[in-house]
Amino acid sequence: MPQKDPCQKQACEIQKCLQANNYMESKCQAVIQELRKCCAQYPKGRSLVCSGFEKEEEENLTVKSGST
Repeated sequence: MPQKDPCQKQACEIQKCLQANNYMESKCQAVIQELRKCCAQYPKGRSLVCSGFEKEEEENLTVKSGST
């Protein structure tokens, strides 16, 4: 049996918030930030729900380092 994703609760909260606010991300920044905090606590690859943030961070680093 696979281990429970440590940040699943925060991901579900984001989905609830987005549904309640007609998918306007600007209204859900607080819960998105909570997921980012959760993701920062675990090693890369530990949380499946964090994989999107990890990919986003890698792309941002590539863009920033490429522009200097």
